[in-house]
Amino acid sequence: MVKSQPRARVRETMEDRITLGVFYVLLTLIALMTIYPVLYVISASVSEPTAVNDGSVVLWPVGFQLEGYQYIFENDWILLGYRNSLIYTVAGTLLDIAVTFLAAYALSRRDIFGRRALNTYMIIPMWFSGGLIPTFMMINSMGLVDQWYTLIIIGAFNTYNFVICRTFIQSNIPLELQEAARIDGCSDLGIMAKVVLPLSKPVLAILCLYYGLAHWNDYFTGLIYINTRSLQPLQLFLREILIQNAQLEMGSGDMMALEDSMRRVYMMQVMRYGLIVVSSVPMLILYPFVQKYFVQGVMIGALKG
Repeated sequence: MVKSQPRARVRETMEDRITLGVFYVLLTLIALMTIYPVLYVISASVSEPTAVNDGSVVLWPVGFQLEGYQYIFENDWILLGYRNSLIYTVAGTLLDIAVTFLAAYALSRRDIFGRRALNTYMIIPMWFSGGLIPTFMMINSMGLVDQWYTLIIIGAFNTYNFVICRTFIQSNIPLELQEAARIDGCSDLGIMAKVVLPLSKPVLAILCLYYGLAHWNDYFTGLIYINTRSLQPLQLFLREILIQNAQLEMGSGDMMALEDSMRRVYMMQVMRYGLIVVSSVPMLILYPFVQKYFVQGVMIGALKG
């Protein structure tokens, strides 16, 4: 039996150690800069209002309390808003991915007629936009204002995500593999479903993250196009709670009511941090499952299409 030769040990010079030490210090500082805001927001959301307002909270909670979250969830519309936002996010993300993937697959094929002209046409919206008023007039003329499916349909296609998906298919799925599937008797739909789609899981995870974040954080679309209160997303209800608690009702002569109003004013800053936590939890749960694809998605966008 032939014994394997031990690997030659690379000798590090003093310059290598200094460079490595500088990298470790920089990465540690970047990690602290990333983690500290998250810890601060969570700590401030459960700290005493006076400690938050006078700047006593630095890293850990000061005077642990959950009154801010109590004020938030006292509103009966919060659970309804969560339900609406989850429906809009899940259904909208699935529709967005389907539309984007179908368009990207079609325009990644080199044998499609007018491919260059179609790709140019698809990219034009990245540079020009119709504006808010023309868009609203068009949506209104189509009867989509104040409909529950409006927030799912609007934004079903994003040019940047289309470029990412198309570039991934062109760069990572060989055309020869698709031609081999065609020789075996697959149609265009069969090639897409049996060859391209299974090999596109990384880019689909990236699109899921991008579209999901966009739908979950979007409040402006609901503010413009949704008038029925029961159809509004979570972000509008959170915004409403913050505005309501920022207003001090001084008209009442009841001392208890006045003290409660003053307490709510002090709680306003704490509630701001609590609203950040409440609205961020679903995305924080989702992100670790697709984080490994995030950097890959950024690199895909940097490749030439």
